[in-house]
Amino acid sequence: QLHFVESGGGLVQPGGSLRLSCAASGFTMEHFAIGWFRQAPGKEREGVSCIDTSYGSADYVDSVKGRFTISRDNAKNTVYLQMNNLKPNDTGVYYCAAGPYCSGGVCNYPTYWGQGTEVTVSS
Repeated sequence: QLHFVESGGGLVQPGGSLRLSCAASGFTMEHFAIGWFRQAPGKEREGVSCIDTSYGSADYVDSVKGRFTISRDNAKNTVYLQMNNLKPNDTGVYYCAAGPYCSGGVCNYPTYWGQGTEVTVSS
């Protein structure tokens, strides 16, 4: 029953912005690294961004660097992903998950997955 609830997805035009939220349910996230993943149609799930424990160190995969910003608010038990200058290749279902630490833009050993929130970037 430990999981995340993702929200904030939607349909946007290329160049638009969205802010995704990832709220922990049944546990407090402050002791975990939190990663965002996405899965495009016909592709494997890939890591996008990861923020470490309460120290807040963050990293991103190359494809989203300079466009996405991950942050966390432990008081609200929520992690955010601000996505700017969205591109069609950003389309997919976005998930968050908890792990022990980040490796680059990827959360290692992710657990406690959410149901995902769909992002569609299209004109």
